[in-house]
Amino acid sequence: MSEIVLMSDPAVAALPVVECGEPLVDVRRSGSLLVDTRKEDPADAFALLREGVLERLLTAQAALPRGLRLLFVEGYRPPSLQRAYFQEYAGQLRADHPDWSDQRIHTAASRYVSPPEIAPHSAGAAVDLTLADADGRELDLGTRMNASPEESNGACYTDAADISDEARTNRHTLSAALTTAGLVNYPTEWWHWSYGDRYWALLTGQSTARYGPTEGGSARQG
Repeated sequence: MSEIVLMSDPAVAALPVVECGEPLVDVRRSGSLLVDTRKEDPADAFALLREGVLERLLTAQAALPRGLRLLFVEGYRPPSLQRAYFQEYAGQLRADHPDWSDQRIHTAASRYVSPPEIAPHSAGAAVDLTLADADGRELDLGTRMNASPEESNGACYTDAADISDEARTNRHTLSAALTTAGLVNYPTEWWHWSYGDRYWALLTGQSTARYGPTEGGSARQG
């Protein structure tokens, strides 16, 4: 397995954003994606994505084997919520490891929650998703979605060895479709994929990112 570049790597934050101004759109209006409500919020921010990311998800879904569908769980995350998630997880790590330095806590936290200043979710560029069958039932991908490295004993890592053959096959199917559509995976979270953000730019050799953090607002009507 190649070395994983974490979101906290300075090379990620060093990439500039040339904001393209693409709107956030509500994925539910596509009429094609299954949308789970476990992350639903009063403002419906969870269902928003940049228009170009949604287009690529639809391309990925069309590439899946017959009888399989993408199950969308969470897209846009307001910066304030991202900060709260990061601080909460960092606090848990600090309580469990009081001898760790602030830098080590920050790096370890970034395995599971992106640092707020570069978070792909807050740019509307990232999506958490999984696979479902034709009836909408989730497939086995080895862990529950959003399982932390501690909870899953590392099985949340995309290339984890200690998962079933069925889960590994399902991860490969998900990865093949999304990679072909132009998205990149965060290797510590099999469910997290993005396009157009700083992490995507680094992994694909781009000189700039297309999407930067946004306070959101209403989705474009369509």
